[in-house]
Amino acid sequence: MAAGREIKKKIASVQTTQKSTRAMQMVAASRMRRTQERMQHGRPYSQRIEEMIGHLANANPEYRHDYMVTREVKRTAYIVVSTDRGLCGGLNVNLFRELVRRVKAWQAAGVEAELALVGNKAAQFFRAVGGNVVASMGDVGETPEVAELIGGVRVMLDAFSSGRIDQLYIISNEFVNTMTQRPIVKQLLPLPPIDHDEFKHRWDYIYEPDARELIEGLVERYIESLVYQAVVENVACEQAARMIAMKNATDNAEEIVKELTLLYNNARQASITQEISEIVGGAAAV
Repeated sequence: MAAGREIKKKIASVQTTQKSTRAMQMVAASRMRRTQERMQHGRPYSQRIEEMIGHLANANPEYRHDYMVTREVKRTAYIVVSTDRGLCGGLNVNLFRELVRRVKAWQAAGVEAELALVGNKAAQFFRAVGGNVVASMGDVGETPEVAELIGGVRVMLDAFSSGRIDQLYIISNEFVNTMTQRPIVKQLLPLPPIDHDEFKHRWDYIYEPDARELIEGLVERYIESLVYQAVVENVACEQAARMIAMKNATDNAEEIVKELTLLYNNARQASITQEISEIVGGAAAV
């Protein structure tokens, strides 16, 4: 019954793995609720300031910030928001695939791309495949702070101000629902005008005390809010994707246990049948 013992060992091993994946599923579900609340609390502010910047880009302000000036694209850049840990299905893979597709399209047009990475998985990926990485931030955690993120972002803002890059995008995962998360790309610089039909009309603002001071402050808050919201939303995507991945792993382990149990029972039945046949054959010989 050596085969039966081996099968029982495999069953025990799979059941141990199943316990781990079930525990990770429950932990991810608990964390997902907290990260979803944090994401939803930040969305109204992010959306509102994005609308204000869109209006501002459509208007004719007294002072035009450097970030509002569109120029010929000779070099572009991406802020890439990934997760710190794995075991979250194809979340990072889909993000990197979309980014690589865009970078290749730029390179085909003769435009090089720089990368600022947020999250350990992005650093691991581009360390393996290569890329023009100019900044990297890892161990962001579930409760990121703007002060911790702004360092790597500042590198890209300074690059735009100095003319080293001509466009800046941020690519991260958008939380659609618990089952669906998808890569999304947003243009940060130059400030994109609003394209929605309801915002096609234009107006100018009256600034007090000074247009330069107010616009510079608003632009800085805009960049910070979009990067922070992208990181927070990506954390919510990570927990949702991990919960689904661990649930699938738990269900697969259950199916494997059933198949191995059936195999064990068949092997045990064959062994018993063989033993009975040997006993009957021995008795007949006597």
